[in-house]
Amino acid sequence: MRLRSFTLFDRIEHNARLHAGRAAYVADGVRVTHAEYAERVRRLAAGLSSAGVGAGDRIAIVAHNGALYLDLFGAAARLGAIVVPVNWRLSADEVAHVLADTSPRVVIAAPDLRAQLASAELSGARTFSAGTESPEWPAAEALYLDSVASSPAMIDDAAGLLIVHTAAVGGKARGALLSHRGLLEAAGHSAHGWGLTPQDVHVGVLPFFHIAGIAMWMAVQAAGGSTVVMARFNPKAVVEAIDREGGSVMGSFPPMLAGVLDAAAATGSALKALRVVSGLESPETLARFASTCPHADFWVGYGQTETSGSVSMARMSARPGSAGLPVDGHVVSIVDDEDRSVPAGATGEIVVRGPMVFRGYWRRDEDNAFTFRNGWHHTGDMGRLDEEGYLWYAGRSPAKELIKPGGENVYPAEVERTLAEHPAVAAAVVFGVPDAQWGEAVKAVCEIRPGAVAGAEELIEFVAQRIARYKKPKRVDFVDRLPRTAGGAIDRAAVKAAHGG
Repeated sequence: MRLRSFTLFDRIEHNARLHAGRAAYVADGVRVTHAEYAERVRRLAAGLSSAGVGAGDRIAIVAHNGALYLDLFGAAARLGAIVVPVNWRLSADEVAHVLADTSPRVVIAAPDLRAQLASAELSGARTFSAGTESPEWPAAEALYLDSVASSPAMIDDAAGLLIVHTAAVGGKARGALLSHRGLLEAAGHSAHGWGLTPQDVHVGVLPFFHIAGIAMWMAVQAAGGSTVVMARFNPKAVVEAIDREGGSVMGSFPPMLAGVLDAAAATGSALKALRVVSGLESPETLARFASTCPHADFWVGYGQTETSGSVSMARMSARPGSAGLPVDGHVVSIVDDEDRSVPAGATGEIVVRGPMVFRGYWRRDEDNAFTFRNGWHHTGDMGRLDEEGYLWYAGRSPAKELIKPGGENVYPAEVERTLAEHPAVAAAVVFGVPDAQWGEAVKAVCEIRPGAVAGAEELIEFVAQRIARYKKPKRVDFVDRLPRTAGGAIDRAAVKAAHGG
């Protein structure tokens, strides 16, 4: 099966041969060369194998960014196993769902995040600590064995490497199974588009439980470059890393870049090494970035977890407002409700074909049949293609309305269901509104039961106690009755028209 395959472990060994003495990453105060990285991966794979992990088994990690993530990605690739990076910002119940959904053989958790596993059933998994150990949580460092006898697993590069859970479109988060081939394809396109070389240094500010953070790291790996791993986002530390390590590449979601520009101004840094920033930012921040860093480019793109990264990309300056051009080897089309292609300039659903498309939602056959109908991956996002092929994003389809505060994904239906659990709330409509700090914020309009009383802060905290805090409304409006259609359903369009400011 490996005759025509190239996996992430192959990439790591390739870099170890070609760039042996160059840094692969700097993390936790340690500089690790590509040769040392490959050796760390082999040793960790040996330990995981001794813990019972084999091809197809899942390894969950709940931790802040650190060397362990990168070692684990490589070790899983060598074993043919699948990493489940868990968003530690989720509530304990949401984390429990992710672990129950994937049934990991091994769970690794940081001591300060272990409370997020309070609702999880872990009796079927070996548990390890990403930090201080205890009797129930031996240190993950013990998994790095000196003896490495086994050979890499004979897997096809279509095999899964990651399960990344997306927002709860139907009440529970779905795990997107991403393959070696799709992830490496995405990395190659980004490395080529950005003109990356072994001299490039990625400042790893985005979390490794999100596809954006993983994709940025893999893109620089594809070029033989290095990553400075930031455990937490700190603007001053980012500026220091750019200046000290020659940081040339970083990802950003609001309000990160604005914070970096503020820190640079405060310290007198010109951010001279920085040349590529990719992500989402407000027009005001982008204008400031262009003025402060004329030597650097901001890159835009369109992608989602299910596409392993960006399936379209371009310099923002190439076509301001667009999401760039489709990457080579992939077809991006716009279709109507009957899956018929629409002409240039017309708005419809964005659909995708190509090797970056994910393998499917983990154990969700019905969802996969719907998502992959008629030979396309249906993104649930709306857009249009102009006459020159540039993609223009036009929001979410009604079936997949999504809010993105600071780059996170929030589905209104999940927040609405949570609000409806409050005894004072008869019904709620949740949607996104522009926000200067986060790009987009969650807003709720609540219909209060007759005689009941509830305040905005009370409902905001009610949501925050039940699901991830980033999903809580930032603003709440109250009405005696939400508008209804002739059929009796809540008229969401009318609510948004009246309260969307």
